[in-house]
Amino acid sequence: MRLLLVHPSALMYSEIFLRLEPLGLERVAAAARDAGHEVRVVDLQVRGHDDLRKAASSFRPEAVGFSLNYLANIPEAIDLARAVKRLLPGCFVFFGGHSVSFVAEDVLEQAAGAVDAVVRGEGEPAVAPLLEAVRDGGVDGVPGIITTAGRGPAPSMLHSIDSPRPARDLMSHRNRYFIGELDPCASIEFTRGCPWDCSFCSAWTFYGRSYRKASPEAAAAELASIREPNVFIVDDVAFIRPEHGDAIAAAVERRGVRKQYYLETRSDVLLRNTEVFERWTRLGLRYMFLGMEAIDAEGLDLFRKRVSPDENFRALETARKLGINVAINLIVDPAWDAERFRVIREFALSVPEIVHLTVMTPYPGTEIWHTESRRLTTRDYRLFDIQHAVVPTTLPLDEFYRELVRTQAVINRKHLGWGTALGAAQVLGRNLLHGQTNFARMLWKFNRVYNPDRQLADHRRPVRYELPLPRRLDVGDRRQLYVHSRPAGRSGASSRAAPETGTGH
Repeated sequence: MRLLLVHPSALMYSEIFLRLEPLGLERVAAAARDAGHEVRVVDLQVRGHDDLRKAASSFRPEAVGFSLNYLANIPEAIDLARAVKRLLPGCFVFFGGHSVSFVAEDVLEQAAGAVDAVVRGEGEPAVAPLLEAVRDGGVDGVPGIITTAGRGPAPSMLHSIDSPRPARDLMSHRNRYFIGELDPCASIEFTRGCPWDCSFCSAWTFYGRSYRKASPEAAAAELASIREPNVFIVDDVAFIRPEHGDAIAAAVERRGVRKQYYLETRSDVLLRNTEVFERWTRLGLRYMFLGMEAIDAEGLDLFRKRVSPDENFRALETARKLGINVAINLIVDPAWDAERFRVIREFALSVPEIVHLTVMTPYPGTEIWHTESRRLTTRDYRLFDIQHAVVPTTLPLDEFYRELVRTQAVINRKHLGWGTALGAAQVLGRNLLHGQTNFARMLWKFNRVYNPDRQLADHRRPVRYELPLPRRLDVGDRRQLYVHSRPAGRSGASSRAAPETGTGH
């Protein structure tokens, strides 16, 4: 069959700081191609809607799949699905991805016939059986498939994440993918899943707290095949298992692979496995994202991080000694008042690290989606992007956004203004010499993208598609939140990467 896969447009946060290659979509494309199907991919992060229309008109796909890892992209995807159906009435249109897995039935209802099915759970093991069933009829019996007729069998999980290797050759405009100074930047996956249980996160509920590791040789071989000089390691928490990180490092050393790396990890993992991170700095690890989430014990308890403020600050000091540039994430509670914003500004100016702010957002699939007692002020999918407040704010909403953007602007002037441009002249010059403009554009786009009037106006847009109301669950049995059941006794899988009472990233 002819299959066209589509990644939606970039979200607000991505307009400045990063634009990552759609690794999951590339892997699904590879799985379909390995099964004998003809596959093309359109990434709307780097291409326009007209490009999608032209691709659909010329390729005439028999099936079109949209990747929906972010709730805010759902309205765009539904509208594009309608357009595909008008252009190709007999085409089978399906959605898949992390976020849509938690709201599949509601999205199918809202699409009103424009979407034939939703793939719930991992896409790689589902895509070939789905396309076979589309050809032969009877998609309702495919594992993980949901249609308006109901749910099919439970979704399948990959036995090993070593394969399929991402179909990077299908991507155009690869020079448009970047994260910060790493421009251009590819992505790679060393592990999948998270064994911890932060209340605000849905990684652990999606994968049923499972944790799978790529084999060191497969990981090193994939790294060696990547053309880009920079690589983002997409793992939810990098190097949880020190022996795994060491084994990949050894395989990379044997192959003589030289890259610059960016990864995400936790403070306690960095402190516990410092030697592994030190080894990776010798291989090119330059940047690290630490999800501190809060600067005090009260905030950390609220998000069930189970990491102390002291551990967070010791981790920052450790990263400094290793020469790793750190970006800190802090979660903005809509309950903050002006004084709390002032304290955060002072903190951001007191540390050398970059500080990112994200707004606390109860997502479907997270525990707080079911336990959050405050009434949602909106169910507009587009506002669930961690840059808008979707529950009541202590400050009037316009004041909340002014304080939020004021705080972000202080951080921006510290890290993304002319001073940074002069300090990063060598990096900037090298990128521009090679035609890479993503980092340069990032330095001066802040005021256009982050604007309190724009954010407030977003709440006034007409709403066509709304999130379903939260379904009350007794989350004492957290298995009710899972998309996937944890695989038992499989090679390459580990459910003991951290204690059951561990923390989230």
